[in-house]
Amino acid sequence: MQSEPLKMALKWIPNCKIISIFILVSFVTSCAKNYKEKNPIYTVLSSDNPLIRKVSDSLEQYEVQILFTRVKQDKNNFPLFEDFEFQVNDSSYFYPASTVKLPVAVLALEKLHTEQKFDGNTKFYVEGDSVETTFYKEISKIFAVSDNDAYNRLFEFLGPDYVNKKLEDKKLIPSRISHRLSVPDAFNLKTKSLVVYLNDSTVTPTRATVNHPPEKLSLKNITKGMGYMQDDELVKEPFDFSEKNYLPLRTLHNMMKRLIFPEAFKPEEVFDLDSSAREFLLDAMHKTPGDAGYNRETFYDSYGKFFIYGDSKDSIPQTIYIYNKVGYAYGTLTDCAYIEDTKNKISFFITATIMVNKNGIFNDDIYEYETIGIPFLAALGRALYKQELNLR
Repeated sequence: MQSEPLKMALKWIPNCKIISIFILVSFVTSCAKNYKEKNPIYTVLSSDNPLIRKVSDSLEQYEVQILFTRVKQDKNNFPLFEDFEFQVNDSSYFYPASTVKLPVAVLALEKLHTEQKFDGNTKFYVEGDSVETTFYKEISKIFAVSDNDAYNRLFEFLGPDYVNKKLEDKKLIPSRISHRLSVPDAFNLKTKSLVVYLNDSTVTPTRATVNHPPEKLSLKNITKGMGYMQDDELVKEPFDFSEKNYLPLRTLHNMMKRLIFPEAFKPEEVFDLDSSAREFLLDAMHKTPGDAGYNRETFYDSYGKFFIYGDSKDSIPQTIYIYNKVGYAYGTLTDCAYIEDTKNKISFFITATIMVNKNGIFNDDIYEYETIGIPFLAALGRALYKQELNLR
């Protein structure tokens, strides 16, 4: 038989549970509210700027993901990162487009350094290709004008198995590089050999490799839209991206961090570059197309730099340094950037993606890049930059 105090205690147990759950929910709600209030991305997305509002009012439609990292330094000038994110989900697929050129370019430089067979100025051509070039020239093209042929030549040099293993070793995962860009044999598992000039009269071929076939990705949003164009015919079914390249936002963002501040990571997690190769890489990432020798009217400063200046053809101020790689294809726009204002002594990383394909048809070249996508990314960059200025 239960005593009266015990009966009273048992009577209150359910209420105690309810109170505990209420306190827990209140705590979680309070933390979420505080995070939103302190997160500069939420502040920007809630602004009345029409370029931003057009997207923030329909976030699900545009599949927006954003990462922002504020960079500070301790008393020993060691970099400190303060990270913020919005809707970032490694399991929610977006097509990375030309952002995959970033790891391929860097790994080509790393291979040149570690194997010591050739250097950046070594001349070569790809089997079956009439273009003679150098590794430095192809990497410069990748960052200046996002040249697909340059990426494909380096893809032949490395092979996807090599790329994926190196990214995994550096803990830059999840990720998967599986194909070339804009060529009929994009998924050919065998790479072509490179014919490399050792001097003016001696050449040597590199060995072709046979790579593993890409496994189909099983991710959210791996099929998209209502249809796609194929051989000038509309196929009325969602477009399947399951065998395509995969480079989620967090992996891309962390890659840029390693390139800019390698000292903040473990040695095995960074790219093995000597000082001259790293200096070349950072210079190539920062240069505008005009600085790289392209026509400035056709290839204006912000041609490949969406944040802050993407919706303008004006010159980028000399005190603003943007190290980045953009990608745009299949209606998806992505930019991954480290931005430094040397005049005001502020620096930060932004990586963001947005899909602008209103009609839901892929491969029809009807996308809202210029009207919605690039203006949004430019306004996002300006708003985050202004917030950092106000914190000085």
